[in-house]
Formats: sequence, structure tokens, C-alpha cells
Amino acid sequence: MPKVKPHRTSPSLDMTPMVDLAFLLVTFFMLTTQFRPEDAVIVDPPSSTSDLRNPDSDVLTLTIDDKKRVFFGFDKASVKEEALKSMGIKYNVSFTKQQLAQFRNINSIGVPIKQLGSYLSMSTEERKELNPRLPGIPYDSLNNQLIDWVQGARQANLNLFSKQSFVSIKGDGAADVQTVQKIISELQKAKINRFNLVTSLEGKPTAAAQ
Repeated sequence: MPKVKPHRTSPSLDMTPMVDLAFLLVTFFMLTTQFRPEDAVIVDPPSSTSDLRNPDSDVLTLTIDDKKRVFFGFDKASVKEEALKSMGIKYNVSFTKQQLAQFRNINSIGVPIKQLGSYLSMSTEERKELNPRLPGIPYDSLNNQLIDWVQGARQANLNLFSKQSFVSIKGDGAADVQTVQKIISELQKAKINRFNLVTSLEGKPTAAAQ
């Protein structure tokens, strides 16, 4: 009797669930991704071999560029808004709801408090064009707005989240050393003695190099 060959079919894989999953992931990332606001000033920190990481949250950053300017930033929008309100009360400056909302989305500022309202009313492109010419936040002994910002933000973070803030100093590699020392001195006068110095990581020396 002749042998009967069984009918063979090629295996098939239904890709529909995979396509659905891919579109769900794309939709998820599109809805949840938040683009980081552009910094008002860009600095290139000096390198070091330290591998200690900056805290992930509750960080107050003081950025010092090579023109002796100091910029203030905080990583939580709600804390920035509360700090701005307290600064407005202290310096008798009022801000509109639109300006408060705009301030929440700005990564860092380098403007004296009296000029901040007009700066916040500008468009993104206008601010970007003005940023290289900003004077920075005053930090001299007669008009030390920088320490007021630091204390206001730290208190706001404590009130809103019951957490202490971490202070980080991010200086440009070409920044004036005396300016950095001045900022550290002003922090210590305000009894803020714990802070991080932000650096860029370089490779640690090998045993042979030592």
C-alpha cells in the first residue's frame, strides 16, 4: 500500500497582540514624558574622581558661571512657586497667576527680584535671547537676595513635603574661585554648612598610574 503523507502546514504567529502592545507603550511614553526645561546658563563643571552621586530630589542648585553670575534653581515646581511668593512678600513685589505658572516651568533664574516679573512675562524665545546678558542674582552683603532664595525654598520644601533640602553648588570649571568661596561663606553665615560641589566624573587613576 502506498504511504500516506500527512499534510504539513507552515507555523504562523499572530503579531496583532505585539503591535497593540507596541502602540500602548508608545502612547504611554508620549503622555508621561516631560521635557526638561532649558537652563538659563550652561556651565562645564570641573572634573573629579569622586563617584558620590547628587541626591535625586529635594535639590536646590546654585549655578556659578565664568562671568561671576549666580543662578538659583530647585527641582520641585511647587516649592519654587511658594519660594517666589515669599520673596514677593519680603521685597514687596507682586506676581500675576501667569507669572507664577511660568516660574514653575523655568529651570533656573538669574534675575534680581525687582526685574523678575518682566522676565517671566517674556516669551521663551525672548528669555533665551536675554539669558546671556542677565546680571545674576545679587549676593553682596547689602543686597543678599541669593540667601533669601535659599532660605525661602528650604522653608517651602519643609512646609510642603516635611523634608530638608540638599544644597548643591555647580560651578563652571573656569569660574572665579573667589566667587565660589564667597557663595560658600554666605551659606555658612546663614548656618547652611552642608552642601555638595557638583563635578563631572573622570576615570579614576589605575594602580599602574599611581
